Amino acid sequence: MTEIRQPTPRRGTNLPRMGDFNLTVILEAIRRSPGGLSRVELAQVVGLSPQTISNISRRLLDQHLILEAGKEGSGPGKPRTILQLNPGGMYAVGVHLDPAVITFVVLDLVGAVVRHSRMATPGGDPAEVITTIAEQITALIDDSGVDAAKIAGLGVAVPGPIDLKEGSVVEPPLLTRWNRVRIREALQQATGLETVVDKDVTSAAVAETWAGGASGAGSFVFMYMGTGIGCGIVLNDEVVRGTSGNAGEIGHIMVDPDGPPCDCGLRGCVKSSCIPQVLVAEAEAAGVLAGHRADADGPEVQERYAELCDKADDGDEQAIAILDKSATLVARAVSAVTNTLDVERVVFGGPFWARMAPYFLERVPALLEKDSAARMIHGLEVVGTGVGEDVGAVGAACLVLEDALAPRAQRLLLEG
Repeated sequence: MTEIRQPTPRRGTNLPRMGDFNLTVILEAIRRSPGGLSRVELAQVVGLSPQTISNISRRLLDQHLILEAGKEGSGPGKPRTILQLNPGGMYAVGVHLDPAVITFVVLDLVGAVVRHSRMATPGGDPAEVITTIAEQITALIDDSGVDAAKIAGLGVAVPGPIDLKEGSVVEPPLLTRWNRVRIREALQQATGLETVVDKDVTSAAVAETWAGGASGAGSFVFMYMGTGIGCGIVLNDEVVRGTSGNAGEIGHIMVDPDGPPCDCGLRGCVKSSCIPQVLVAEAEAAGVLAGHRADADGPEVQERYAELCDKADDGDEQAIAILDKSATLVARAVSAVTNTLDVERVVFGGPFWARMAPYFLERVPALLEKDSAARMIHGLEVVGTGVGEDVGAVGAACLVLEDALAPRAQRLLLEG
């Protein structure tokens, strides 16, 4: 007999919880205003009383999370003191584990990269790789010159699927030998830093909300164009993770009924038709790219994909056709997601995005507009990330900042 799951009882809140939530709301408002806000403007933006704004502002100043950045005002009355985030008030370390490359960053409170490094992903035992990652983190922090006491924690972005509760990667398709590796626990023990783990596509979406500027506001999907293709989801400024933290797995959306077979049994899925290694293999088979790469999942794929784009830039008609087709197929997958979620924006990013951007931005917007179910009601903006190609690692660090400081409804709940 099938067990019927009972709904989870709602939990209430209390004044201390409300105060903490209001603090994050005010911090968020200041963060999203590049020029800063006065206390009067804050009261107008967030709808809290002047006294509440004053009390919480004092707390944030005492915690060195914000600072007073001069006065403003040319009319009658007392000039207003502008409040801004204090970049040096808090730092976070981010690591992006990709099948091809591992990227490391130290991030300040406003989302600016203080220090950056990367290395090719070793092919050895996961335990050995984790030891190497921990050593690189220690060296990165030392090189950054940041006071270790101000580092709030370590964020790790990994390919999905993941076990969010366990902090482990679960058989990522392009990372062999990484089944049920408890990377959160291992890195926390190795570095001594509080560690959070999330999917790379979700981390990228978090990065966009924290450091992407205008493209990171409201409701959008982040199309992560990496060794694999996935999407992060943000609805009304909150990142959507799903029941197990694995929202955004679009690899088995069918985009070409006559396409190559997929390991799921269907034909023409995103995974079997659109990812860079498939396009590189197609270009090699057609003679557009000479020779064959040795490592189907390693850094050579990115190099060979760049060669394909170079050929297209030089006017090679076959190379252009391959990229045109990939943009069309990806657009079909994106359309399925955007129509389902009714978002206002699609943000593209990831390590392969910079080279494919000219072809996708020329073709994808019109394709999405044509297939949009809500086109008579609102437009659908298509943009590149405001964060840069290291969005995975930046997002990993932003996971720490989000966990500490972002206004989430969950903060209002009493402990169970």
